[in-house]
Amino acid sequence: MLSVFVRSALTKYRRSWLPGQAAVRAMSSSGGAVSPYTTLSISHPAESITQVELNRPEKRNAMNRAFWSEMVECFNEIAGDPSCRVVVFSAAGKVFTAGIDLMDMAGDVLNPEGDDTARVAWNVKKIIAKYQETFTVIEKCPKPVVVAIHGACVGGGVDLITACDIRLCTQDAWFQVKEVDIGLAADVGTLQRLPKVIGSRSLVNELALTARKMFADEAKSSGLVSRVFADKDAMMAAALEMAEEIAGRSPVAVQGTKINLVYSRDHSVAEGLDYMATWNMSMLQTQDVMKSAQAAMEKKSPKTIAFSKL
Repeated sequence: MLSVFVRSALTKYRRSWLPGQAAVRAMSSSGGAVSPYTTLSISHPAESITQVELNRPEKRNAMNRAFWSEMVECFNEIAGDPSCRVVVFSAAGKVFTAGIDLMDMAGDVLNPEGDDTARVAWNVKKIIAKYQETFTVIEKCPKPVVVAIHGACVGGGVDLITACDIRLCTQDAWFQVKEVDIGLAADVGTLQRLPKVIGSRSLVNELALTARKMFADEAKSSGLVSRVFADKDAMMAAALEMAEEIAGRSPVAVQGTKINLVYSRDHSVAEGLDYMATWNMSMLQTQDVMKSAQAAMEKKSPKTIAFSKL
């Protein structure tokens, strides 16, 4: 949970999803960045797409106390928003995240309340469970989440990205499970999700036990990310294009696919098949199937179909 804590100042990165000023204009014309949060910036760069951006660039996007509750509130809102079909998660500034901001959170973690050992331990467990929910809420959100990573992704950043559905990164990206360097085991998702993302138990053990850095090429070859891009502009353009492709499909099909993928990851094949049958016995009763089949017969893209909101 407690990763690396970097407090050096950085100037705010002026994001651009597509090369040049066209990206900025595209985002502005779609509603621009509006956010009720202090650590996150929310915008709508295209129809049915929500961008969530880590927005503490002067602190290298370190995860302070407000971040943990704002992420839960943000993704719960997105989960219930029928206008959103896909999320792109990114970060402002020169790096994705330096991990948890210990200077802001030390009181919660290092000085918990309690009259005796049992009560202190009980309160620590509640705090850790709260932090775990911050990333589990990404997984629970039925909208697919495409995460775009540039620069450093340290500690809590690895916990975050392993809860996302599709991971992209830049050539300068690097990843580090940092917790053993500061005397504890990672406890908000990395040790549980990273083995299922990468698949190689040996490699996961190596990364978690040595805290060594993994760079972009190894991240791709191991399966942590699916694509690597030359720079952030190219990556963000590709992330938006991918999100638009997903958003152009039936939201019944897309959200059902995500939910069943997550379920099947944690259950046997037989259990996953049974859950899928139970799911589709109702979800197949949608006009989206007929609309999609008609478009296919007419050799039209699914993006030409006006699917109802879900």
